[in-house]
Amino acid sequence: MSQKESLLSGRTALITGASRGIGLAIAEAYARNGANLILSATKETLLEEAKHSLSKYDVEISYFAVDLADMNDVDRLFSFCIDREPFLDTLVNNAGIHIGKPFTEYEMDEFDRLMRINVYSVFRLTQLAIGHMQTIGRGKVINIASTAGLKESPNQVPYNTSKHAVVGMTKCVALENARNGITVNAICPGIVETDLIKNVESKMESAGMPREEFQQKIREQITIGRMLQPEEIANIAVFLAGSDADGMTGQTLAI
Repeated sequence: MSQKESLLSGRTALITGASRGIGLAIAEAYARNGANLILSATKETLLEEAKHSLSKYDVEISYFAVDLADMNDVDRLFSFCIDREPFLDTLVNNAGIHIGKPFTEYEMDEFDRLMRINVYSVFRLTQLAIGHMQTIGRGKVINIASTAGLKESPNQVPYNTSKHAVVGMTKCVALENARNGITVNAICPGIVETDLIKNVESKMESAGMPREEFQQKIREQITIGRMLQPEEIANIAVFLAGSDADGMTGQTLAI
């Protein structure tokens, strides 16, 4: 391996929401750079496909399907990780859901499920991981938040609330563990070209808005004039998991 390809050699990472989009891009970037992987998502068939697509890399890969809205499932996921990889030292909290609608139309069960997946699972997995990392004397926690966690926006109050919570959690957990050999940082992507955006695009088309008009409206909102690609988020996640970022904690990186 070249120096670039072995940036994460010897590391083991748990990545949630790893079967597609940003999570899968991070998984591939980590595998390419030598990290062993434990992949998590809701659908076992998609996880199997992800593992197969990453089998070209000379790393160990396992997966565990869970519903992160269920904290018992979260605990079972972490137990699986430690049984497989006792020296798990990297956690990427990537899984999340988005439900866009006016604030007054939100049902409490929708809000509850979104918060459980976007916030509670991050809290619980990070809590379990930090406790474990303290015993091995090192660790990296990387939270995939959003620019929605840094500003206001219409028709997504619960989503923005959840991402603001993740940003705040990142800073507080980082502060408590700054001297434990553990770093905790967040990445806040803007609009990324993933299935989520494509689903919104399809819904808007069904409502009468042509795809090109929707894409143009999206581009107009973005300073650089285009949507981000998942690989661009993955590159930052590689940096944060590597030794070059050992002195960096409690930071929120907007892209």
